[in-house]
Amino acid sequence: MKSILSCILAACALFACNPTRNDGHQVNKEAYDVITEKCYVYRESKPAPGPLTDSVLALRSQITGYLEQQGFKAHIAGKDSLLFHRANGQEVIIELPVPTNVWEQHTIIVFDPVKNPLFVNLHKGTGQIEHYIQAK
Repeated sequence: MKSILSCILAACALFACNPTRNDGHQVNKEAYDVITEKCYVYRESKPAPGPLTDSVLALRSQITGYLEQQGFKAHIAGKDSLLFHRANGQEVIIELPVPTNVWEQHTIIVFDPVKNPLFVNLHKGTGQIEHYIQAK
C-alpha cells in the first residue's frame, strides 16, 4: 500500500513540476516577447523633460553601462508581456503594467538563463547586479 501511495505521489510531483505544462495548455508564445539570452530588458519611452527625468536617465545609463561591461546585451521590450525561457526549461511570465511615473517608465529587468529575472531598483546602483551575477 505504501508503495502504491509513493508511486502516486511521485507521479503527481512529476506532473506538477513539468515545465511545459500550464494547466493543460501550451503558452501561446506569439503573445509574448520571448527572452532566451543573457540580457537586460527595458522599455523604449519618450519621457517628459525635467530634472527628475534627467536624474532617472543618468541612473539608468550608469546601470546599463555596467550591465554591458558584464556581458549583458540590451533588449528593448517589444510587448508588455514577457516570457523568460530559462536554461532548465522553466518559463517565467512577466506582465509589465502601464507605467505611472518616470521610475516605472525606465524599469530594467536583468535576465540570465540559469537564474530568475532581477528587477533592478535604480536607487540601489550596481551592488544589486553584482550580487545577482555572483549568486549561484
